[in-house]
Amino acid sequence: MAFAVTGAFKAIEHKSDIVGILILATITGVAGGTIRDVILGRYPPNSIADPAYVGITVATGIAIFLLYSRLKKHWNVFLKFDAIGLGVFTIIGATFAYHTFGLNFLAIAFAGILTAIGGGILRDVFVSQTPIVFVKEFYASASFVGCVVFFVILSIGGELYSASIIGISLVTGLRLVAMKYNWNLPRVKSD
Repeated sequence: MAFAVTGAFKAIEHKSDIVGILILATITGVAGGTIRDVILGRYPPNSIADPAYVGITVATGIAIFLLYSRLKKHWNVFLKFDAIGLGVFTIIGATFAYHTFGLNFLAIAFAGILTAIGGGILRDVFVSQTPIVFVKEFYASASFVGCVVFFVILSIGGELYSASIIGISLVTGLRLVAMKYNWNLPRVKSD
């Protein structure tokens, strides 16, 4: 739902009709996990096997369509939910990889990051923008840090529950601090 909100808002900003809003909300909400499932061999993907995923994104898109004029002034609240979504989706993906491949760092990092940022990348591409995760703020990097910490905790014998809570909290916290202080990664300086 948190990611579907950002998709619906982006669609409205780009003058989409209700169908465009629902499509972009759904893509943003479920694409990362769907792509992860397909690449890692889970058929059917969760988003198709359990219609609740798409149902939630569609309901979110409809709600944003109907309430946009009242909700747009609360955009900062939605950004905070997006930060929580980043943390939760990172660890959902990392946990999926852990259950599938065990303590395989590459699988954990790949699945965690893809689950967290895949939908947002597609959202931006569909509205002809450079994906925000490539150019602004500490977003994908926060997801990566969460995957590293999740992996390390499990590697030293920590419990999955503890690794998950710490990972979610760390990613969410890093994202919130990055938004507050406008943290960005270094870029090449143009002449």
